[in-house]
Amino acid sequence: MTAPITTSEQDQDITATVLRERSRLWNFIRRRVADQTDADDILQDVFYEFTQAYRLPDPIEQASAWLFRVARNRIIDRFRKKKEVALEDLAPNNDEDDDCRLDLMLPSPDAGPEAAYTRAMLLEELQCALDELPANQREVFIAHELDGVSFKEMAEQTATSINTLLARKRYAVLYLRQRLQALYDE
Repeated sequence: MTAPITTSEQDQDITATVLRERSRLWNFIRRRVADQTDADDILQDVFYEFTQAYRLPDPIEQASAWLFRVARNRIIDRFRKKKEVALEDLAPNNDEDDDCRLDLMLPSPDAGPEAAYTRAMLLEELQCALDELPANQREVFIAHELDGVSFKEMAEQTATSINTLLARKRYAVLYLRQRLQALYDE
């Protein structure tokens, strides 16, 4: 039987995680939130929640993934509170939107056999769900999320407006989110 983790050890783990993830998390939030004050507030909220959750009896298995998920949820909450948000403000501002890549949201294949199994299972389910999408939605989703093609490039290649491509991806994401919700709940 292992000895319980002391508060001092928890504080050290929390500090190490904050120092390791702060810069990436800040960039992730800042790319999605225009106002620096709002971004600061979200970052502080995320780290506060992390500190509280870390002290609970059930440990946080993958701290990085947990932090980014909470940050994304806080950003969504912030947008919901605002009365009007222009569509352009929600669209990615640049082609270097790396923190929103699908491969960064999946468990790392190097995180052990359980994470590798989970990753493989999620990718298999994602492939099945993608096969169920209408072709135009599937193509936009795969091009943007998996191949890293920008909406601007897709618009030029297909002679389709960026707003149409954004709408197709949005419908694909909504369907995939609904279709894969059971996996997320597990």
